[in-house]
Amino acid sequence: MRTIYAILCVLWLIPPVCAQTVPNKKPFEVSRPLYVGARALAMGNAFTAVADDASAGFWNPAGLIQWQGVQLFAINKFHDRADYRFDPKGIGYSYRGYSLFWGNKIAIGVDSGVPDFNYYGIARQLGAYAAAGLSLKFKRRHPSDVYQFFGYQTAYDLGLLFKPRPNLKFGCLAQNLEGYGIQWLTLGIAYRYAAFQLSADVAISTEGETPEFYIGTEWHPFHVLPVRFGVSNGALTTGIGVVWRGVRINYARIFEKPFASDFIELAISF
Repeated sequence: MRTIYAILCVLWLIPPVCAQTVPNKKPFEVSRPLYVGARALAMGNAFTAVADDASAGFWNPAGLIQWQGVQLFAINKFHDRADYRFDPKGIGYSYRGYSLFWGNKIAIGVDSGVPDFNYYGIARQLGAYAAAGLSLKFKRRHPSDVYQFFGYQTAYDLGLLFKPRPNLKFGCLAQNLEGYGIQWLTLGIAYRYAAFQLSADVAISTEGETPEFYIGTEWHPFHVLPVRFGVSNGALTTGIGVVWRGVRINYARIFEKPFASDFIELAISF
């Protein structure tokens, strides 16, 4: 327990040295997966090739096939909610190489209004080394007097996962945000060595925007205590988790301009 307290204190004291490169508009205001899941966020949003928990429905739907049974998660921005609120959640089910997913992400207090997206995903394992997935994304209207299962604006994500070795994975996410065609293509790699998992993503715009780079690592000094660090397109991220059987509690901090934001996540598998 003392180790957990010590690591949390270090995470809170790290200065926001990289925050100056983060743009004012939050990346989650559109239907991209950034900031979804405290584990992914703590790893610098470099999660396209990792995508091995329920947040895969946002990050790379092909990754949903990497477990059997049910997984669900919910994340809450618990510190400085006066600036903005962002509380995604989701549930995935996988059985014998097939997977289904539902998720929602909504932000409040941002300049674009109330960006609210429902995700519906499906994935299929393709042989021993690959998988493919599709997520349909529906933007919902606000305000609304009824619950919206879908929405007024539809987009999609196409995901691929390739695992040539037990400790090496490659991921690809082709993202349609609006209209026709692909606006962003994200390529990722993840490598596991001993108690470390290293990951890196590069996001390429098809419309001439500046490429984005994400790197992260997850270290297990103890089986129940993963520690995470990363750089999310120039913004430093850190985090820690506690794992007990099928329950995981993850904490993440990202140093945005000109402050830091803190997130807590509960994930359950059964």
